[in-house]
Amino acid sequence: MIDPKELINWLKATWNFELFHLGDSVFTTKTLFALIVSLFLLFYISSKIRKLLVRKIFPRYGLEIGISQSIATILRYVLIIIGLVIIFQTTGIDLGAVGLLIGALGVGIGFGLQNITNNFISGLIILFERPIKVGDRIEIDDLAGNIVDISARATTIITNDNIAVIVPNSDFIDTRVINWSHNNRMIRLSFPVGVSYNEDPEKIRTLLTEVANANPGILSSPKPYILFDGFGDSSLNFNVLVWTTEYIDRPKILRSEVYYEIFAKFKEHNVEIPFPQHDIHLKSGFEKEVAKTEN
Repeated sequence: MIDPKELINWLKATWNFELFHLGDSVFTTKTLFALIVSLFLLFYISSKIRKLLVRKIFPRYGLEIGISQSIATILRYVLIIIGLVIIFQTTGIDLGAVGLLIGALGVGIGFGLQNITNNFISGLIILFERPIKVGDRIEIDDLAGNIVDISARATTIITNDNIAVIVPNSDFIDTRVINWSHNNRMIRLSFPVGVSYNEDPEKIRTLLTEVANANPGILSSPKPYILFDGFGDSSLNFNVLVWTTEYIDRPKILRSEVYYEIFAKFKEHNVEIPFPQHDIHLKSGFEKEVAKTEN
């Protein structure tokens, strides 16, 4: 039978067992356990505070979701830094020794974790400068979608096909990015249209204006504008310039709807939609060549 006193003495010895030294600090089992629990609580609580700010507190003040996400993430990083200092001090860890350890790790980071460090710094730049934010519609390389999350290492983009794409933060710093909603959620789209040379340009402008004004996805202010773009090889070329906020995420859908309506309107008013044509001019003497071929 186990002696309770021996068990208690064993637990005390295990609890105070010296694992290693870090400068003047002694790491015991108790210190390590307290450090692990404290770090877990720090990251867990800071994450909960961030979510609380974004979902409950900031919406009361009318802040946009992108701004709320940026502020909450920065505050979480500040809380983590302050919490780490407090944890190190309360557990008796020598901060000077920790500084030396971080310096040694910095050498390893410089060689083996360059990409991770680069992405983390890029994430901080994104949060402070806010060239992009959660909720923005962006294009980068051949990828287009909405930003749903900006983390320390990467940004998550949801495409129109509901596919989540994880993009390293450094790509948004080093690569040209098109932000469709950086200023606001209103964009202008252009739909080219060609008609026959037999048509009256004023009539075409009237018909295209009617189509644009009748579409509920097109804003009435700024007003749609019908641009006479020039004289093509086989058509009079126009551009229907419209503004929208509803279809910023689905510009191709609006383009399709407008073209359906334009086709129906042109058919109703017997407007001719041309196709590419080439005129062939025959030189004199061609008849003789044809006659020789027939003989």
